[in-house]
Amino acid sequence: MVSSEYERRIAARFATFDQDGNGYIDRADFMGAAKTLLTEFAVAARSDKGQALYGGAEAFWQGMAGIADRDGDQRITREEFVNGAVKRLRDNPDRFAEIARPFLHAALDVADTDGDGAATVEEAARVLKCLGVPEDVARTAAGALDADGDGKVGEAEVVPAFARYFTVPE
Repeated sequence: MVSSEYERRIAARFATFDQDGNGYIDRADFMGAAKTLLTEFAVAARSDKGQALYGGAEAFWQGMAGIADRDGDQRITREEFVNGAVKRLRDNPDRFAEIARPFLHAALDVADTDGDGAATVEEAARVLKCLGVPEDVARTAAGALDADGDGKVGEAEVVPAFARYFTVPE
């Protein structure tokens, strides 16, 4: 039996992906997230970083659609998300990490304004805000991502945390 707490958490995860709030997840949500990130960090879409981010967003969308779009209409409904993505990803969180990795890598690269290979905690919070996370939650979450306390957030910290967040246990 699925608990109401589990359903609430799933609804929050779905809303994170449904960037435009139209009730389903589609390619436009992933491309919109990429555009928002590029605007926030003043990175040109045609730059190498911009192209990598759009490529990562497309790869993430394709991976998610392959897992959850059961009727092939290029949209993931909340029901498909719950019954497809969440259950399948919960059983194999490494798969989720792998489909998200190109986007997360590129997002960190866009946020890494000093080019040292990692985003600061503040930059990571800005990324989370762009993805629809409320500011106070984004700051707390970004701080928690800095597992070693060095003030930086790298791919090795972000990818597993992202997978844990979206692979919700019942």
